[in-house]
Amino acid sequence: MQKNKCRIKKNDKVKVIAGKDNGKVGKVIDVLQKKNGLLIENVNMVKRHTRPSNTNRQGGIIEGEAPIHWSNVMLMCNKCVAPVRVKMKRLEDGKKVRVCRKCNEIIDA
Repeated sequence: MQKNKCRIKKNDKVKVIAGKDNGKVGKVIDVLQKKNGLLIENVNMVKRHTRPSNTNRQGGIIEGEAPIHWSNVMLMCNKCVAPVRVKMKRLEDGKKVRVCRKCNEIIDA
């Protein structure tokens, strides 16, 4: 099985760089490892027509986020305030952190 090279985590701020929502910025809600996808709030919104059930008594049209492939988004740096590529760096104490390639700022808190 191929190792996932996604360096985006939950609660990260990302910008969409490809697709119908190109240019939108949002927070990552969930990371779907098996599908290489991300759920980003208010990005890639889809409408689902549902029947009435025990969980949804009313039924009707429900709007929600659909997964977007992680290669179509870039992480936003807090210092640069721009979408950046990320590199991994090991600190003196042995901890691995994500680092901005533009300003060398540590992204992980």
